Amino acid sequence: MALNYIWIALFAIGVLVGVIRLFCGDAEALPAMMDSTFDMSKTAFEMTLGLTGTLTLWMGIMKIGEDSGLVNKLAKFLSPVLTKLFPEIPKNHPALGSIFMNISANMLGLDNAATPVGLKAMQELQSINKEKDTASNSMIMFLVLNTSGLTIIPVSIMAYRAQFNAADPTDVFIPLLLTTMCSTLVGLVVVSIYQKINLFQRAFLLMFAVIAALVSALFITLMGMDSEGMQKFCRLLTAILILGIILTFIFSGVFKRLNVYNSFITGAKDGFHVAVSLIPYCVAILAAVGVFRASGALDAVQDGVKAGVEWCGLNSDWVSALPVALLKPLNGAGARGMMLETFTSFGPDSFVGHLASVLQGSTDTTFYILAIYFGSVGIKKYRYSVTCGLLADLAGMIAAVFFSYFFFG
Repeated sequence: MALNYIWIALFAIGVLVGVIRLFCGDAEALPAMMDSTFDMSKTAFEMTLGLTGTLTLWMGIMKIGEDSGLVNKLAKFLSPVLTKLFPEIPKNHPALGSIFMNISANMLGLDNAATPVGLKAMQELQSINKEKDTASNSMIMFLVLNTSGLTIIPVSIMAYRAQFNAADPTDVFIPLLLTTMCSTLVGLVVVSIYQKINLFQRAFLLMFAVIAALVSALFITLMGMDSEGMQKFCRLLTAILILGIILTFIFSGVFKRLNVYNSFITGAKDGFHVAVSLIPYCVAILAAVGVFRASGALDAVQDGVKAGVEWCGLNSDWVSALPVALLKPLNGAGARGMMLETFTSFGPDSFVGHLASVLQGSTDTTFYILAIYFGSVGIKKYRYSVTCGLLADLAGMIAAVFFSYFFFG
């Protein structure tokens, strides 16, 4: 229901602001809003169409992993942690393996790999969901961990900074990692409180220790490199991981003497059908965002916040990057566009440019993810998932401002 109200509010506020602008003499306000609905609907379709190939590929690869038993082995290996975090999921269920792969892909910034595996995990979670139109506890935990956006290697953001000739495109690496860790931790804690999960169990403490060790090892590896070397290393690591996953799944099927090609085709067909089913949800959320932005409501919010901050006698430099933060939960492409616009206006090495970079990677596109993931399995009742996702977003935004002032202010 929360997403329903937010969707209506985006349209209603956008239209109201547009009407006010019309009465103030701006005859282009409403036509611009009308054009935005068509433009964003087209963008939504193109985004979904572009996702079809990736979905088809990765769901085909996942099917090989299922048929060969590799996904079940992953689930069994990870069950000490995941069964406590997702107590509704039966032990050794394939959903646990899919969840692990999705979270791992997100941590490494592999968006194209993360989404198809995440949708596969949602299908598996739906298969054990007793109320088919209502989000289960496991679905909510999974999606909030997704929307909180924990990323260890922000490859795309570093690449955009390099394109705009930043002096050191990788200097946002540490603040970005710290920021996403804050948002993920808040999301995990909030959902755990709702679901009464004790995070001080031995399995969780061991998991946190392992993550800390891996992050420390990555720091040690990267800190001795220059900017260009760091980017090359990250790209190479990404390629090794992606190709390694594909080959591991294929050869697991070969080892089990499967018809690997047929398994791939079966899974790939499912990927195509899932992609088509996502079109209405993409169009719905992006059309609302388009109206809200084209009406000038987003600019009005930014101006109001800036005036309020300055009235309190506080530094308002961070407000110039606020559009990135406001658009990020709604639309990743829109937030990315605002980040690039910030680079153009202020420069990638300015405080605002650094903050926009950190905000872009602080969390994921909460409403888009909820709409797509829940929509793919027909979930209509989201329960407290929106609340938890937005709290994680808020924590990420606050952390982004804090760490940006600390490192770049």
